[in-house]
Amino acid sequence: MNDADGRIPKMQTTPGGSTYVRPQDLEWQETRFEKTSIKVLYEDREKGEMTVLVRLEPGAHIPLHKHPELEQAFVLEGSMYDHDGCVRAGEYVWRRGGSVHENRSDEGALILAVYRKPNIYQHAVGFGTTKHAR
Repeated sequence: MNDADGRIPKMQTTPGGSTYVRPQDLEWQETRFEKTSIKVLYEDREKGEMTVLVRLEPGAHIPLHKHPELEQAFVLEGSMYDHDGCVRAGEYVWRRGGSVHENRSDEGALILAVYRKPNIYQHAVGFGTTKHAR
């Protein structure tokens, strides 16, 4: 956008606009699922957005759930799989909004996951609707 003289204004840095997170300093948080823990790197509860490190221990199982919006996962270590396939260290998978699946990991995995809305689990209120539960 040009200013009144037709010039393009210079961009300025925004002090305090960056938030640095040191995952090594965060504690692993237990989840409701055995052998599964997370470190929250970013969260906006109002929007439902979340970026997390997920640690799946060998034999971990995340039960059937629906993604109300896009889910993205990059596997840093190990592997995980569902009915569509397996994703290994250095690989990436994304799932469409409305998709339903479960995750398993035989060997364990460390995953960087980005959610636009919280998952809806099969036995949670709202599984068959557009409402979702945390």
